[in-house]
Amino acid sequence: LSKREKEKIHSAAKILATAPIHIDDTPNISIAELRSKARRLKSREPNLSLLVVDYLQLMHSGGRIENRQQEVAEITRSLKALARELDLPIIALSQLSRQIEQRRGKKQARPMLSDLRESGAIEQDADIVMFIHREMGKTEREEEDGAENMGQEATLIIGKHRNGPTGDIRLVFFKDIATFQSLSRDLPPDDVGY
Repeated sequence: LSKREKEKIHSAAKILATAPIHIDDTPNISIAELRSKARRLKSREPNLSLLVVDYLQLMHSGGRIENRQQEVAEITRSLKALARELDLPIIALSQLSRQIEQRRGKKQARPMLSDLRESGAIEQDADIVMFIHREMGKTEREEEDGAENMGQEATLIIGKHRNGPTGDIRLVFFKDIATFQSLSRDLPPDDVGY
């Protein structure tokens, strides 16, 4: 790393050290446990403005439910209710089903709402569903050509938006710094995120 890069890292570390970010990595957490922890955090931190669940399929309902689809439906309904109760957005990451692999070759198998894993309730309960899509194969070619420093094209697919438009947003992905950037902004990778 150059001296400038080290200074940027040091500066970013200082900012992150004081950021009001709370991470709870409780394994196999139930929705009831998450709700309880979120309520406590909100009472301690009234300005709490976002809750992120990484990822939905690692949670369980805590009750006896017949099948996984019903359990995921219970979790998504509970997350939606919690978002309303705490008056904050909840971003819930989700895995995709393997159906997408069966469509390979058809437009590089762009993800669709029906690809959300384990429940149609994810699609029903979510206000917004977005997918990040990068074409397979193209990435490998770009890496061989040394183009990873230039960034790789990606697409942010807005598959559902309850109160707004759906569509695609063209992005560029800078693998070396794990950053996505809108193609409408022409900033070089050196000026991204620092």
